Amino acid sequence: MNKYILAAGLLVAPVMAHPSSGQDLRDLPQAEIVFLGEVHDNPLHHENQSEGIKAVRPAALVFEMLTSAQAARVTPDLRTDQAALQAVLDWDTSGWPDFDMYYPLFAAAPQAAIFGAALPRDAARAAMGQPLEHVLAGDGARFGLDRPLPQDQQIAREALQARAHCDALPESLLPAMVDIQRLRDAMLAAAALDAYRATGGPVVVIAGTGHTRTDWGAPALLAQAAPELDILSIGQFETAPDALSHDIHIVTAPHPRPDPCAAFQ
Repeated sequence: MNKYILAAGLLVAPVMAHPSSGQDLRDLPQAEIVFLGEVHDNPLHHENQSEGIKAVRPAALVFEMLTSAQAARVTPDLRTDQAALQAVLDWDTSGWPDFDMYYPLFAAAPQAAIFGAALPRDAARAAMGQPLEHVLAGDGARFGLDRPLPQDQQIAREALQARAHCDALPESLLPAMVDIQRLRDAMLAAAALDAYRATGGPVVVIAGTGHTRTDWGAPALLAQAAPELDILSIGQFETAPDALSHDIHIVTAPHPRPDPCAAFQ
């Protein structure tokens, strides 16, 4: 898959040879599994995701934000009632951003089956220090959870976790944080594979851009477990990324927010 960077207006700036002209989320390359990344609280990213979902017309939607139990509560009648769906999902206590940003994603594919891939916080805490391949339901080895990461990747991922937590975490905790990230990636990959096998695809996966990386995120684990599938990954950013870790990169204006590190000071 060629790599692209798209500006906020979805105009193409090619960054590798042989880019496709006119590429945007309304004209995506065909794929059986499409990962649509996001910065969770950026409304522009959800608007772009909605356009992407409409273009793909998925048979299934997989949400990082939902557990499998929550996904099972989504009935066809709820898809047309934002307030009722929000209540059934208990969204207001979930810790995720405003449901006003997420509801259009459900509405963009009203016939799509809904799958959840969330790892609840209490389950994440319980998983710390446990062998990853034993924590994931099913065969964790197919997603590489039975093997340690290459040392350079482990170091890079620990540095990312430190930065994401404002360098406030003890260094001794960073390996466990990386393990939980790997587990979340594997759960997304497993849910995407389950959704594809249940519906025949295409499948759209909604997740944070960190989870949708093609080098070590859920798309990479899914490609390892099911190399026969055609996978497309789209990352959304608020500043241009240093490295190209998605098939398509979208850079939007940043969403105004308080300093996330203030809580650690």
